[in-house]
Amino acid sequence: MKHLRFLNKYFYKYKWWIIPGVFFVVISNIFGVIPAQVIGHAFNLITENIEVYRLFHGFDRAQVVYDIFSTSLFYFGMLVLVLYLLRGLFLFFMRQTIILMSRHIEFDMKNEIYAHYQKLSLGFYRRNNTGDLMNRATEDVNRVRMYVGPAIMYTINTAVLFLLVIYAMFAVNATLAIWCLLPLPVLVVIIYLVNTLINQKSEQIQHQLSSLSSFVQERFSGIRVIKSYVREGHTRDVFADQSQNYKDSAMGLVKVQALFYPTMLLLVGLSTILTVYIGGKQVIEGSITPGNIAEFIVYVNQLTFPVTMLGWVTTLIQRASASQKRINEFLQLEPEIVSVNTEQPVIQGDIQFKNVSFTYPDTGIEALKDVSFDIKAGQFVAVIGRTGSGKSTLANLIMRMYDVDTGVISIDGQALPAVNLSNYRNQIGFVPQEVFLFSDTIKNNIAFGLDEVSDEAVATAAKNAAVYHNIIDFDLKFETMLGERGITLSGGQKQRVSIARALIKSPKILIFDDCLSAVDTRTEEEILGNLNRIMKGCTSILIAHRISTIKNADIILVLDDGKIIEQGDHKQLMGLNGAYAEMYQNQLLEEESTVNP
Repeated sequence: MKHLRFLNKYFYKYKWWIIPGVFFVVISNIFGVIPAQVIGHAFNLITENIEVYRLFHGFDRAQVVYDIFSTSLFYFGMLVLVLYLLRGLFLFFMRQTIILMSRHIEFDMKNEIYAHYQKLSLGFYRRNNTGDLMNRATEDVNRVRMYVGPAIMYTINTAVLFLLVIYAMFAVNATLAIWCLLPLPVLVVIIYLVNTLINQKSEQIQHQLSSLSSFVQERFSGIRVIKSYVREGHTRDVFADQSQNYKDSAMGLVKVQALFYPTMLLLVGLSTILTVYIGGKQVIEGSITPGNIAEFIVYVNQLTFPVTMLGWVTTLIQRASASQKRINEFLQLEPEIVSVNTEQPVIQGDIQFKNVSFTYPDTGIEALKDVSFDIKAGQFVAVIGRTGSGKSTLANLIMRMYDVDTGVISIDGQALPAVNLSNYRNQIGFVPQEVFLFSDTIKNNIAFGLDEVSDEAVATAAKNAAVYHNIIDFDLKFETMLGERGITLSGGQKQRVSIARALIKSPKILIFDDCLSAVDTRTEEEILGNLNRIMKGCTSILIAHRISTIKNADIILVLDDGKIIEQGDHKQLMGLNGAYAEMYQNQLLEEESTVNP
């Protein structure tokens, strides 16, 4: 139960749901126990009146005795009916408090998990796959809800009913009560032995379900690649294997439960047999009445459902514990990127790197090594280099997706960790290398970074990103719904919509992470021309592979193996006749060979 202690704060929050719920449980069970006593009295009435009726058989008073007997039976029958109706009413109230409380807790937990996920750093998402994150926030939370709702409700109900029934049994006859309850210790031992096995299998099932969810999510996201390589059959076989493993584990748990429940029912049946046998002997001895045996049989049958529920509740608790353990693993993680400053100044855009080194914690790859440079506010800076040279890492560090290992990054003269992160990122326009568009309208995708935006501003951003004419060609124009990850659009259109999303914010710092790779040269020139016009006074950082894209930059940083090997403007770097000049010449040769094959 140690993992489930996390839920105590919710129980305290909703205590005014739990307290009435417990009250309704007690009242409903009182109305459940009383009918057994009424049935016992009715049974005695039947046996006594039959004897009386036989004595007066053939006399005029026989009819009077029969009428009294019929009226009494009707009275007892109606009394039992009313008591069970009252029990049903309070059972309804019990569910309306405890089960509804569990739904509120489920709502709070999902929101807490989602909010905590968003606080965690980018490295967390590199270490964990999306399917597992989703499974913990949905399937695991649902299993925890089954604990805070049905499991707790039936546990309280069973405990109260046991106390009331045992008290009623001992009040009638202690010896018979002991014999009736004799199988219960055996039941406790069985539950104790089976609990461990259920817990192990439940945890194994949850891990396999997460793995299965991750596999399905990843394959559906990459369905275009799967179809292109005709790997449907292979992925189907892999899915079938993983599904088989999950099914085998689930069947193992079912087999344990299948053996568990009949064993409990056997022990309850044994209690009934003992009740009839021992009770019959005591009736002969005159210790109890036949009605008491009927009363005890009702008590034993009343305990049958709670006892069978005990196994189900045990499974729910064990599964909830395994799920809560998985949830706690992530909720107990602290964000690696923390911002405590609450000031919200307008940034100017001065950026300074001083002896910055960074190694990715998950892979151990040293991405940047002792990097230093200065960018003044309003400058157009380009970053170029081979694949894996550290260009995207540079952008991530400026965005403070990661903290540096050594060195200092300063914004307007202030160390980046001391800057209000939300305010800082709000003033940055970032276009990532891997474009991501949401399953929403084109308009909402462009306006994603703002709470309120006019249609004119969306259209202007689209024009500046050279995607306006493509959008108005759609039937629904800006209200066109995009498929998952923007699959409705081509690669170049997705990149330009992503650029429009960054431009509409009118950012103080604009970062393009190789986001013009999928557009043609003419469209690229149009976008860059628009940027020169609208981004006056804005610090622009453009990461690119094509030198033609960055020739007009104020500063060009040439990266290789995580180090800056050259920096300056185009003319200066060509004069050095080094790595930059070599890349420029190679690209010119490629262009010439393309034009004149």
